[in-house]
Amino acid sequence: MKKFKIVPLSKEYATRIRTTRKDDFGHEVIEQIATGLGPCRVSLKPFKRGEDKRLLLTHSPFSIDNAFNQPGPVFIHKDEVEEYSDIYRFPPDIKADKKHFPLTLIGYNTGQQMVYTKLVGDNDVDSLIETIFTSHPEVEFLHARSAEASCYICKIERVVENLS
Repeated sequence: MKKFKIVPLSKEYATRIRTTRKDDFGHEVIEQIATGLGPCRVSLKPFKRGEDKRLLLTHSPFSIDNAFNQPGPVFIHKDEVEEYSDIYRFPPDIKADKKHFPLTLIGYNTGQQMVYTKLVGDNDVDSLIETIFTSHPEVEFLHARSAEASCYICKIERVVENLS
């Protein structure tokens, strides 16, 4: 039974950003050669430093504007990439590199209010996500964020079992 699914930024969203060269806040996107690993918020794969071209933009992962709305900087590839598709497990390139991708999981309720937070540390992120969803019914979804920079990486949705 799958307990969660990973939700990257969509290809459609990224195409709009690439086409308009503006983010949802009206800021011009900044194109640069990757100096860090990222990751790209569409593919959820690390950038190749000194090689990949990326776009820096301001993104808010919330649909409701409230005190917990945390817009911030994210990167996407300058060129079109495939959306992360192995949605029932955390992106392996990020999971395997705890040094460059220290993670915090932040849980939100249906009103998009923060109700839980946990530093991943040495824990297995997939197991930890399952434990959070099992033990904390008030958590409707999670955000994976950088534990160092607090940057948004991806949304993690609870998978509700269909009993029909």
